[in-house]
Formats: sequence, C-alpha cells, structure tokens
Amino acid sequence: MLAEVGQFALILALLLSLVQSGAPLWGAHRGDGVLMAVGRQAALLQGGFVSLAFVCLAWAYVTCDFSVALVARHSHTTQPLAYRFAATWGSHEGSMLLWVLILAIYGAGVAFFGGTLRETLQARVLGVQGVLGAAFLGFLLFTSNPFLRLSPAPAEGTELNPLLQDPGLVMHPPLLYLGYVGFSVAFCFAVAALIEGRVDAAWARWVRPWVLAAWIPLTAGITLGSAWAYYELGWGGWWFWDPVENASLMPWLLGTALLHSALVLERRGALVSWTILLAILTFSLSLVGTFLVRSGILTSVHAFAVDPQRGVYILGILAATTGLSLALYSWRAPAIRSGALFQPLSREGGITLNNLFLTALTATVFLGTFSPVFIEMINGDKISVGPPYYAKTFSPLAVPLLFLVVFGPMLNWKRDEARKVFDRVRIPAIVAGLVLLVALPFGGLKGVATAGGLALSAWLILGSVWILGRRWWSGRAYLGRAIRTTPRSIVGLVTAHAGLGLLTLGITGVTAWDSDKVLNMKVGDSVAFAGRTLTLTDYDIVEGPNYQAKRAQFAVKGPMGAYDLRSEKRWYPSAQSQTTEAGIRVGPLGNLYVSVGEESEAGVIVRLWDHPLIVWIWIGGFVMSAGGAVSLSDRRVRVGAAVKTLPVGQPVAAE
Repeated sequence: MLAEVGQFALILALLLSLVQSGAPLWGAHRGDGVLMAVGRQAALLQGGFVSLAFVCLAWAYVTCDFSVALVARHSHTTQPLAYRFAATWGSHEGSMLLWVLILAIYGAGVAFFGGTLRETLQARVLGVQGVLGAAFLGFLLFTSNPFLRLSPAPAEGTELNPLLQDPGLVMHPPLLYLGYVGFSVAFCFAVAALIEGRVDAAWARWVRPWVLAAWIPLTAGITLGSAWAYYELGWGGWWFWDPVENASLMPWLLGTALLHSALVLERRGALVSWTILLAILTFSLSLVGTFLVRSGILTSVHAFAVDPQRGVYILGILAATTGLSLALYSWRAPAIRSGALFQPLSREGGITLNNLFLTALTATVFLGTFSPVFIEMINGDKISVGPPYYAKTFSPLAVPLLFLVVFGPMLNWKRDEARKVFDRVRIPAIVAGLVLLVALPFGGLKGVATAGGLALSAWLILGSVWILGRRWWSGRAYLGRAIRTTPRSIVGLVTAHAGLGLLTLGITGVTAWDSDKVLNMKVGDSVAFAGRTLTLTDYDIVEGPNYQAKRAQFAVKGPMGAYDLRSEKRWYPSAQSQTTEAGIRVGPLGNLYVSVGEESEAGVIVRLWDHPLIVWIWIGGFVMSAGGAVSLSDRRVRVGAAVKTLPVGQPVAAE
C-alpha cells in the first residue's frame, strides 16, 4: 500500500510543479498577487508530497518489502539496517527521487524564506524552479519509476552494491546532491533576473547565501567521496581523475567563482552579466554530472545506470535548460547595466582574476573529461585521459591561483596601492620564504616543486590567519571587543582559505614523498618498510553480517610505537562480488596503508603504501566546508534585503 501512496504523491507533486511553473510566472507578468501566492503554496505542497514519496520508498527498504521491484534489486534481509536505508538512494531510480526531493525542498525554502524578496522576483524564481521540478518529476515517473511492483514478490532480494555498503557512502550522495541541486536556486534567480531585466544589490544579497548553502555540502561531499575511494577501493590513492569525480569538481570550481563574483555584485554592483552567466553555467555543469552517471557513456564505480534512453532524456533537459537560458542571456544581458567601475589593483580586480583562473581550470577538466567521448564519436578511436594530462594542464593554473588567494581579502574595494598591499602581506611572505629555503635541501629530485608546495601551504595558512591578526592588532587596545565584534563572515573566509592551505600541504606531502611496495607474505613473515617493521601474524576466514572475509592481521613496530593493522578481502554471496578493506594507520605525519590481494603458493599478495601528510587533504576539505558554514551563520550573509514593497523597476543601491 505504501508504494501506491508514494506513487500517487509523485503524481500530485508533478501536477503541482506544473501549477508552480505557470501560475507565478503569469501572475508576475500581470501583477496578480493571487496567482503569485498560488506559486508559493504550490512549491510548499510539492515539497511535502515529494517528501512523502521518499519516506514511502525508504520504509519499503527498511522493512524489506520485496514486492517493490527496486527494493528487490538493491536490498537483502542480511544487510545492516543503515545500509538498507542508504540503499534508498543507492540505485538510479532512488537517487533520482533524492534529487527531486532536494529540488523540491529548495523550492519550498525559497517560498518559505523569501518574504523579503520582491514579490515578482520571488514568483519568477519559483516559476523557473517549477519548470525544473516538472522536468525531473516527469523523468522519474515515466522512465525511472521507483514504485513498480513485482508479482509474485521474491522471498529474498539482491543486495546493494557492496562497494556502497560503507558509512561514508551513507552521506556522500546526499551531500553531493545538496550541492548539485542547490545551484538550481542560483540558476532560477539568474533566469528570473533576465526575465525581469533587472539585477541589483538586493538580488545579489539573496543569491549569495543560496550559493553558499550549495557550496558547503558539495565541498564536504567531494571530500568525503575522496576519503571513501581511498580507504574502500584498496588502490592507495585519493583522486583518480575519474570522469565522474570530475563531474563533481567542475560545478565546484565554477560555484566557487560564482560565490566570489556574487560578493562583488552585492558590495559594488559590478560583474553583473558575468555573475548571471556563472549562475547558468554552474547549474548546467551539475546537470552534466547527472547525465554522465546515468547515460551509460562512461564506465565508473560511481555510475548508476547504463541505459542510453534515460541518458537521452537527461540530455534533452540539459540542452533545453542550458540552451534556453543562454539564449535569454544573449538577448537580455546587453541591456543590463554593467555596474561600478574599478581599478585593476582592487578587490574587484583580484576576484575577477580569481574567476578567470577558476574558469580556465573548469575548461581544462571539461576538455580532459569529454575529449575521449568526442574522439570516439568522431572516428571510433578510444583514448584515455589520466593524471599526466592534468599534471601538465591543471597544476600550472592551480598554483598561481593559490598564490593569489591571499592577496584578494587584503585588497581594498575600488582601488588600492601596490606598496600598501605588499606591506599587508609582508609577514606571511617572509615566513613562506623561510619555509622555501629550509625545505629546498630536503626535497631530493623533486626539491624545487616540493619546497614550493610547502611554502605555498605556509603562505595560504598564515596569509589567511593574518587577516584576523591584522584586524585584532589594529584594535589591540580593546582586544576582547575586537575579537567579539569580528563578523562571522570574516572568520568563515579565514577558515575556508586556511583549509585550502591544509589541503595543499597534504597534496604536496603525498605527491613528493609517498612510497609503495608489493610482496607475497605468509603467516610469520616480516618486512621492513618506510621505517617500520610489519609482521603477518594471522590470516584466516571470518564471517560478517552479510559477507565472508579473508582477514590478514599485521603487527607493526615503528617510531610511533607498536600497533596492529588488519586488511580484509570480502566476498558478498548475495551480490556475487568482492571488495577490499584496507588497513590504515592514520597519523598527522602520514598514513601506513596495507591492502591484501589474491592468494598464491608463495603466500598472499600484500600491497604497502606510505602516504606522508595525506590526512591533511581531507582535513583541509572539511575545514573549507566548515568555513563556509561559519560564514553562512552570519546573519548579514543569510538575510536578504527587505525590498518587497518597492515598485518594480526601482533600483536598489549597492552597499
């Protein structure tokens, strides 16, 4: 019965999305407050019905209702409860329902929290959001219905992909979708502004918190996905430049650019057309990621479906969404005022340069991701684009961008003087220079690059913290008051930029000094590796809740004392698949990573890695996300301008 309730709830949500896509747009055009109010109510009701549908599907998974075809394909009674629940979004259909749920929640959020928006702007935003909701609800109901029944129902199901049965994967997809779908709000604001032909500081004040609300979970989701791939796949790496990994990186890069350009628009009324364009392209790249994992054109552990017909539907949504919005942009953008002027050496100039680098990085990743697909379509040749390509194209653009990050917050708005700017960053520059000189002799063959990476890390971390240091030093006579009155948005900025420095430190350490070894071992064998001695003390078969595992137990002795590690090769009978569970000793100076492979007459294959400083990659990523959350907690960032009573067309002055 619950499956039918969920199905009916989705049908009602589709009808409401059609109402939401029409009534508020027409009401805004006619100035009809009743129709605009209908749009708000439709958005709230749609959010409620999609939530009901999601709860119905989740309950079917939790209770192992194998009469629902989707549950029978992705759940099993022996699966732990947490993974039965996580299986709700562990399939193509379930993940699309999660996508639609988050889209509906964001739409309801605009309706509920948008009381200070101009009524016509809110109505147009909700109208565009309704169009997106109708497109994806139609896709879900007509091509990917999650509530199809099986008759007769099987006694047992086929469990969720064992690779996804992991705590990290319980949160990874929802976080990514909160980011992907969250950028739809900025897209809807951009299209609504183009329809109105008006962009002002009030518009930017409303867009920026929504962009930040999407950027925070996307950052955390990418970080969590990288950590999951590191410890779950048993390959000893943290980023493979997999096409689907790139699909999350591209909207993150452009979303970061959008976040900064929206700040310029809010504070100075500049970069108007550019901010609108970034809002369109960022969400378009989110749709590109959805297309990649559901079209079957790529093979990846992250991919959900290999059905070309579904891919064509999503490609149609992508083409219509991007094509129509860019056509509207080309028509309306020239008439939108260009905004305030500024000198090249200014905060606006620094953010503009930041945006150019981020856009170039996005283009580099896009080319590396799609060039194999385009080449195969043209002449049938299959090529692969991997880490060597990105080392030669991505890194040379990323390094100068990281160097410039410290300068941005140190610059004054509108204009500045070079001498004063360099005086502000003198201390971080001196410390980074000392780190460079000290690190050069210890880098080996990679000495210059390694020393440069460590210096860049110090530059980013200290340069970020120095923003608070300078602020508090200027108010040192009343230091307590100066600390208490520091806006949370500034604390968040400092935290996020410092997190970027920590991430750079981790990448530098593991790239420069990692080492590995592969050997066969039998119980009792010992090996010296990376200043440690590892002994295989036990190798036997153990039973898990829904798997069997061959477990290798290692005793490790090293400079940090003695401890045990274990690695497993798990076999899932129901899914007929195998996974590797690595043994990892995590430490601030580096990780010891042990992975067991197949057995042979010579023993079991053991792969060892030493990963110096790698943990700082994930610490840095989560610190960046936390910095965004601190900024969003600042009421001045969250609250839009109260301009609902202003007549349409009356400009709002920028701060």
